[in-house]
Amino acid sequence: MQTRFKHCLESKLSFMSLSLTFWNWLLALLPLLAVVVLMLVFRWGGGRAGGVGWLIAVVVAVFFFGAGFELLAVAQVKSALLSLDVFYIIWTALLLFSMTKRAGAIDMIGKAMTGLTEDRVMQSILISWVMVAFLQGTGGFGVPVAICAPLLVGLGFSPIQAVAMASVGHGWAVSFGSFASSFQTLTAVTGLPWQTLAPLSALFLGMAAFPCGLLVVIIGNGWKSLKRGLIPVLLLSILMGTVQYVLVVNGVWTMGATGAGLVGLVALFLMLRLPKYRNQHDSRDISPSDEVAEEGKSLWVSLIGYGILVALAFAVNLISPLKAFLNQVALRLEFPEVTTSFGWVSPAGAGQVIHVLSHPGALILYTCILSFVLFRWLGYLKAGDLRRIIGDVVRSGVNSSTGILAMVGMASIMLHSGMTILLAQGLSESFSQAFYPIVAPFIGALGAFITGSNMNSNVLFAVLQQNTADMMNLSVPLILAAQTAGASLGSVLAPSKVIVGCSTVGLAGKEGEVMRKMLFYGIIPIVIVALTALIISRV
Repeated sequence: MQTRFKHCLESKLSFMSLSLTFWNWLLALLPLLAVVVLMLVFRWGGGRAGGVGWLIAVVVAVFFFGAGFELLAVAQVKSALLSLDVFYIIWTALLLFSMTKRAGAIDMIGKAMTGLTEDRVMQSILISWVMVAFLQGTGGFGVPVAICAPLLVGLGFSPIQAVAMASVGHGWAVSFGSFASSFQTLTAVTGLPWQTLAPLSALFLGMAAFPCGLLVVIIGNGWKSLKRGLIPVLLLSILMGTVQYVLVVNGVWTMGATGAGLVGLVALFLMLRLPKYRNQHDSRDISPSDEVAEEGKSLWVSLIGYGILVALAFAVNLISPLKAFLNQVALRLEFPEVTTSFGWVSPAGAGQVIHVLSHPGALILYTCILSFVLFRWLGYLKAGDLRRIIGDVVRSGVNSSTGILAMVGMASIMLHSGMTILLAQGLSESFSQAFYPIVAPFIGALGAFITGSNMNSNVLFAVLQQNTADMMNLSVPLILAAQTAGASLGSVLAPSKVIVGCSTVGLAGKEGEVMRKMLFYGIIPIVIVALTALIISRV
């Protein structure tokens, strides 16, 4: 893997014979700019905006970056494989949500959360900050938002609020979530040991937990709620950030976000036993009526699907023989080396590898099958419900899948034609040594925004950031920590991820409205990481 990225870096030097003028940089930015403007200003859906962005990317790649037919073909097949990887999660998550909703489980969970606390601020913190971070530890692309956003809607938050809250809330947990696959990629492409990169990476992301928590309170309840949410968020962010840091620096970085989220959930449940946080209107202890108690008996059945999902995720990722057995079935395609006429080389190698039986989508599918059997046996689902569930899934999934296919296709063309690396190079050359630590997180966020993935951003830009830090005589661990932290926080703003969240709450085609809500808030944690990196670099 190291050889592959050295080769990619050498090709960059040849590619840079295409002078880095403002015109070239603006052309490289054009597809991304078109998508952002169409979604934020004109409120287009992800499918339409992504299609325009894809078309612009093709034109720019062919006429200005020297892309040929073979390169476009390779880029599109790779993007189809990447999209299939995402579709596996989206369609199974939609199936799980539609089934649990028709069984009445979503309504039951909403009532249970109201029974746990009627305080809307604490509900926001529980679902869209702590729980979503815990799920990020065991899930992957879009899974936490796909699960938590419908729960928030069930509690009475608007669909736009729900997606924005769940997305922004888990940004701090991405790098050390999904069993730290993004961080593992960072160590692989840079060749640096985890001991060198872990402390500052965990520090940046732990600090980012605090603004992420405050932001979900503001998005869900307005600025006036900040005073009420400040103390719980501060205490929980210190606790979760510390737990993640301790786990990461002691070599248990694969469980960083999972452990932090689990400790956060336990602490929050204890906090909710305090009268102050049970009910925002009065502090009296509320004794459950017989009706509520009866509902409580059904709560565990309503939660069983999500419990099965978490248990399966832990089992597959922690039981090595089971994971090895399931990993035997994989969809893998090898691609040839492709080159633009300006010398940018995309090396030969495998595209996205999809482990059919151990994929997060497979785990959700197993959960769906087991939950369906249980719900059917208990009478929660009746004859004919399966046909209605599938109909709901198809109606929601088609529009979302079209948008993701277009977005991922655009990102792949930008990557293979050299546009993405040119954008990052332009940003890095626009800042002096003294202020480069500020821009490093934004380069990471840019890569994640384009590709929708912290991991892919590290693949794209980690070596570039490493070499830039060397040339500027800056701390390499500091710059790489800023890279992965920025990518973690920026990934939740990616159009392709927003589409995933919108698909489960009936907002397919309205992703632009959600992005308008998220973009301002989502940049705040990245700015905090950037300023922290600058301060540390001066010290």
